Amino acid sequence: MALAAGTAAAEPAPRLYLIDGALDAGSILPPPPKPGSAGHASDAATYAATRALAGSPRWYLATSDVPSGVGALLDSFSCAAGRRLDPAGLPALAALLARARRDVVVVVRDAKALFARPRPHLGNDAALCVDRSEALDRSFAYPSGHATEGWTFGLILAALMPERAAPLLARARIYGESRIICGVHWASDVEAGRLTGSALFAALVGDPGFRADLDRARAEIGAAPARPAPEPAACAREAAAALP
Repeated sequence: MALAAGTAAAEPAPRLYLIDGALDAGSILPPPPKPGSAGHASDAATYAATRALAGSPRWYLATSDVPSGVGALLDSFSCAAGRRLDPAGLPALAALLARARRDVVVVVRDAKALFARPRPHLGNDAALCVDRSEALDRSFAYPSGHATEGWTFGLILAALMPERAAPLLARARIYGESRIICGVHWASDVEAGRLTGSALFAALVGDPGFRADLDRARAEIGAAPARPAPEPAACAREAAAALP
């Protein structure tokens, strides 16, 4: 599509680390639970129970977790990291995550198309923490793209900041579970997202380009000036909201 006069061309999307199709999540993931199965009954019970969280602190945390992408995720992980993760101040980290995110998109896209699982909000008027839309209705549920992205980023950040690995991975789990709270994913979609993210991270670690970028990001974090930590009260509210 041609750009309008005076419009700057957008920067090209970063290249994938892995060859498109190199990681087939569909061959790794179990199929989603079928209607009538015990697994689907468990998913349905979790969906029904979490609708009661509408308006709660956990609901608002889930709503704040809706935005995806590098900037949003780094903001979400800042309390767990114990420092503000500013993309502008950590360009090597931001570039690493932006490129890895392309791999997340491809792997999730192919798996969703294979399993074609409908989302749980279809056919009911239960509360969601996002607006209902035709695009949301048409998109598939399994595995959760948010959960895959959050878990992949959590593993990358844990590798870069091993002293913060436990809180970072806990936040990655919570970020994925926010999709259940929001009512747009079954619980098993989120579990599949974590498995997909783990498989993707393992594959990425085998790529020399990824390892080189990981080393650059690690050196950058170590050399970066101390950034102000996120506001303690905000982090305390986040931690309290995430409790079961």
